[in-house]
Amino acid sequence: MYTMNNGAELPNPGYGTWKAHDDDAFNGLRAALKAGYTHIDTAACYRNEPEVGIVLADADVDRDKLFITTKCWNDHRGREAVKEALEESLKKLQLDSVDLYLLHWPANPAQYENWEEVNQSSWQGMIDLYKEGKAKAIGVSNFTPKYLASLMKMEVAPMVNQIEFHPGWTQPKTVAYCKANNIVLEAWSPLGHGEVLNDPLIVSLAEKYDRTPAQICLRYVDQKGLVPLVKSVHEDRIVSNLAFKDFILADEDVAAIDALPVTGWSGHNPDDIDF
Repeated sequence: MYTMNNGAELPNPGYGTWKAHDDDAFNGLRAALKAGYTHIDTAACYRNEPEVGIVLADADVDRDKLFITTKCWNDHRGREAVKEALEESLKKLQLDSVDLYLLHWPANPAQYENWEEVNQSSWQGMIDLYKEGKAKAIGVSNFTPKYLASLMKMEVAPMVNQIEFHPGWTQPKTVAYCKANNIVLEAWSPLGHGEVLNDPLIVSLAEKYDRTPAQICLRYVDQKGLVPLVKSVHEDRIVSNLAFKDFILADEDVAAIDALPVTGWSGHNPDDIDF
């Protein structure tokens, strides 16, 4: 568990649902709940909130034992649009509230001349939702310090920042900023889109620790102080991925992973995205 700056707890790790649709979404999420995951991460743009909602409604797990995250997509910016977006997501998820609601990407100078005002307006909508109890916690995704700074001046600061983080892409400036400002960090694509799993260093460490390359990546993310959001639709891997918690990487091995060149990066830069 990580404690957010509002005092609520966020489970570690999370189960990601990106690109999981139809039977893959149903079967993967059911396997994740069976394996013991309680933190489920989805988003409006994943277009699988209805599948997630069906599984959660049928699951033999109390709602208060689950931590559900979804995200506001970039086609809903501004105070009122953000609130409308969550209402749409709640209907699809068959929920009255979510445990965490995130702005998926910042508005940037490539999209808006007044990008800072747009982000602040969107964040005010998030604050409204938090006060109404429809989002038990609020945060952002893919926000660097450039975009976080103006939100930190507002009435409620972000509680979470979900960023791309994995061996070969570690965003040290954003990580340092969030830790200094008591913002919990989550890591999306902790396996580097699968590319990192074939890196010679990761493979050699898997052999050294008698672990899978995926477990090495997840252990690294965890030791760096981020919550990994790992996704698989295969039950054996869903179970195996949880085993990253019962071993420790030596300091020298963490340092070796720190020194990896850029590997497995998505190429998405918050400063120039156009979606």
